[in-house]
Amino acid sequence: MSTPAQVWSYRTLIVNLAQRDLRSRYKKSVLGWLWSLINPAATLAIYTMVFSVFLRAQPPVAGNGTLQNFAVYLFCGLIVWNVFSGVINGCIGAFATAGSLLTRTYFPPECPLLASLATVLLQGALETAILLVLLVVLGNFSWTAIMVVPVILLAAAAGLGIGMVLALLNIRFRDVNYLVGIGLQIAFYMTPIVYPIEAIRNETAKDWLMRNPLTSYVYAMRQGTYMLDLPTAGNWWVMLSLSTVCLVGGWLIFHRHASTVIEEL
Repeated sequence: MSTPAQVWSYRTLIVNLAQRDLRSRYKKSVLGWLWSLINPAATLAIYTMVFSVFLRAQPPVAGNGTLQNFAVYLFCGLIVWNVFSGVINGCIGAFATAGSLLTRTYFPPECPLLASLATVLLQGALETAILLVLLVVLGNFSWTAIMVVPVILLAAAAGLGIGMVLALLNIRFRDVNYLVGIGLQIAFYMTPIVYPIEAIRNETAKDWLMRNPLTSYVYAMRQGTYMLDLPTAGNWWVMLSLSTVCLVGGWLIFHRHASTVIEEL
């Protein structure tokens, strides 16, 4: 079983794997790294058009008391979701494609997963930087924006733990990759990201949405950036608990079964 110290000793390998992933991601692409900004921008524009223009969803008034912008409100939630789902998908893909390396030489099997995590966090950092600049321009900015750092890291930790388990299952059962895609789509719409929770009229449905643990990450992100406020203590408790359970549990399961699964790569 690899310890965090052993994994840390392979940090150079993790960096090299991350750099290789970044170089190959947009290889032979005319726009190159611009696609890392175009894709989320296109998604943001589509959701804004559908939910704000067609369905007339109204966001709450922002922390400065005047701003009421659905695109900004949506962007705050999308960033933390993109990190969470991106880490899960990245873990599955990284472990499946690392077979040729893992079977030829030894290194902790979580290294490819951590390299994928690094690339997702870099993408999240770029999107967050754009959001913060936009908030400054719109006059809706406060020191509470520093909350984005722990919130994104906690969301990434939860995604990493879940991704480790799913990466193992995907080697045994290739249907897992497809099921994860469906599951993430369901989870996306079960989390108040593209619609305000206040828009839900049914109290039972609203209560269930509030019980969704992922709602805590989205809520905390919006509190620190859009509402210029701090997440509640209960909010922090849910995020810390979920991220800790997922990361520790996923890490232990991964280490227990990774050696046998590698033989099937």
